[in-house]
Amino acid sequence: MTPGRWRKSSRSGGHTGNCVEVRWSGPVEVRDSKAPALGSLAVDRADFTALLTALR
Repeated sequence: MTPGRWRKSSRSGGHTGNCVEVRWSGPVEVRDSKAPALGSLAVDRADFTALLTALR
């Protein structure tokens, strides 16, 4: 992933608009793509990586 750039999952398809975006810049940030003005949730990078590993 490119640091500082918001990314949507390649599996989102973009059809429903119900997407989560992620940005890897320092801490990992997660936001709702439908309402980016509401802000984001910052998550420790190691914790986020552990979550992704567990989900896989």
